[in-house]
Amino acid sequence: QVQLVESGGGLVQAGGSLSLSCAISGRTLSNYAMGWFRQAPGKEREFVAALSWNDTTYYADSVKGRFTISRGRSKDTIYLQINNLKPEDTAVYSCAALTPPSPHYNYWGQGTQVTVSS
Repeated sequence: QVQLVESGGGLVQAGGSLSLSCAISGRTLSNYAMGWFRQAPGKEREFVAALSWNDTTYYADSVKGRFTISRGRSKDTIYLQINNLKPEDTAVYSCAALTPPSPHYNYWGQGTQVTVSS
């Protein structure tokens, strides 16, 4: 059973930075796609960033240049570095794993709250 646990969220002023972590346990996911998603109050969950099995990165247009997704050296943690935070980045951020043969992200963490004050 795979478990994903996010941490690193908090309250930060606009223009600030945060580093989110997603700890992976239960299975080695070093060759699997991982992603970060976010859900703001009253809105649908949206894609933020992804890391493919070979560490190719993908970003939503709204976060390009400000967010960086990476995989830890031990492969059991992924990170989301968020710079130049904006109030519209306020949301619950969740990480997810896509393990074959599933065509979709099939493991999800509980999420960590990021709140950006103006």
